[in-house]
Amino acid sequence: MIKRALWLVLGLLLLLAAAVAVNTWRQGSRQLDVPAAPPVAVDERSVADKLAGAIRFQTVSSLEDAQLNAEEFRKFHAYLEQRFPKVHATLRREVVGGLSLLYTWPGSDPKALPIMLMAHQDVVPIAPGTEPNWKASPFAGETKGGFVWGRGAWDDKGNLISQLEALEMLVGEGFKPRQTIYLASGADEEVGGLRGAAQIVKLLQSRNVRLDFVIDEGLLITDGIMPGLNQPAALIGIAEKGYMSVVLKVPATPGHSSMPPPAGQSAIGMMSAALRRLDDEQLPAAIRGVAREMFQTVAPEMSGFGRVALSNLWLFGPLVQAQLEKGASTNAMLRTTTALTIVNAGNKDNVLPGNAEATVNFRLLPGDTRDSVMQHVKAKVANDKFELKALDGGAEPSPISPTQSDSYRLVNRTVRSLFPGTIVAPGLMIGATDSRYYSAISDHVYRFSPVRAKPEDLPRFHGTNERIATSNLAELVRFYHQLLRNASAAPASVSASS
Repeated sequence: MIKRALWLVLGLLLLLAAAVAVNTWRQGSRQLDVPAAPPVAVDERSVADKLAGAIRFQTVSSLEDAQLNAEEFRKFHAYLEQRFPKVHATLRREVVGGLSLLYTWPGSDPKALPIMLMAHQDVVPIAPGTEPNWKASPFAGETKGGFVWGRGAWDDKGNLISQLEALEMLVGEGFKPRQTIYLASGADEEVGGLRGAAQIVKLLQSRNVRLDFVIDEGLLITDGIMPGLNQPAALIGIAEKGYMSVVLKVPATPGHSSMPPPAGQSAIGMMSAALRRLDDEQLPAAIRGVAREMFQTVAPEMSGFGRVALSNLWLFGPLVQAQLEKGASTNAMLRTTTALTIVNAGNKDNVLPGNAEATVNFRLLPGDTRDSVMQHVKAKVANDKFELKALDGGAEPSPISPTQSDSYRLVNRTVRSLFPGTIVAPGLMIGATDSRYYSAISDHVYRFSPVRAKPEDLPRFHGTNERIATSNLAELVRFYHQLLRNASAAPASVSASS
């Protein structure tokens, strides 16, 4: 009897192993087979010089003061006009919301839906006290060692200069776009985009403009970041997480610290318990939606157990999820994250405070909503004494742009033709971009730029020693140049009224 049971278990294990092997083998590559794009000459030194000059304008934006550094922005606009004369002689330029720019290049086919390139002008400030740690002064715009250094080199003047350079080249080549091309450049992306991107969208809506697709900053070409994947990976952001901050306030009876209330009944005690529950009992994680599609796309390109596990999530899903939850960036792909960001209570060491206040930031996974997150907060706080308030400036998660679309395939094909061997997959943008506003006028919003990044480069984003390789900068120019040519050559989407 025991032998029969052992043989049965062994047989089941063999069947399971066979099923896993067959299923892994069946998961064939989803990568497009695309011929290499024709070579395009880019003056790498000239583009680097233009970006270096752009970095010298300290276009730091402010949420509270719309006029902060306004003169720097205006000087930057004049600089762009000087360095890209063909663009400014051919495209119509409008100033929107005070400092944001909208360029329009009319297409030859008025029935074809237009397309939009995006890149913002503003940059984040330098963290006080970190200036000596920079290898080049953050606003000096230096080019050395094969890199352009400075704030905005990566985020996001590198994209803006590359887009303008690609347009300058196309105008010089006598290129005539079939569909209208827009270039939008907000001046307040780093502080929410309400004066820039939001106003540009309203302006386009007033003109009954609907866009075929939008491409903005976002995910990158990463190398060595995904274990088990030997090739570089170009992740095209097809959605971005929502944003919400909730303020928690709790009152208590103030008094002398020599006569504290029972444990857990002080303002700080009640707040600490609530924050502990919110931090310990976060919204559930799952490999679903965009994350699942990304892993299914990448799995056939992986080696070793990674390929087996990602190809058989029906079996290894819990194991894979447990590993992903251990990393900050991968955990953020699986759930609405909870971050305790501000706590205030008390002002004297021997006085019990009369209230405590805290702010908790949530980044919402597509599928969750601000209402559902607020219900989660109420359930975890579980105390009627608390006052809860969602801060202004939040946003729901963006819609998910389909990958089975002509526009996604266009971006995919362009990447594959210019970066041979690079794996292309959809991804989730865990930060916020100006592109979220454009969901109102387009069903195809992508967050991607072909900036190359290795693990050691990621801290440079909004950090110290921001830079971009001059060779990579030239690749950005080629990407936008080829993307626009490919878009004009492909069958154009047409408006519903045509």
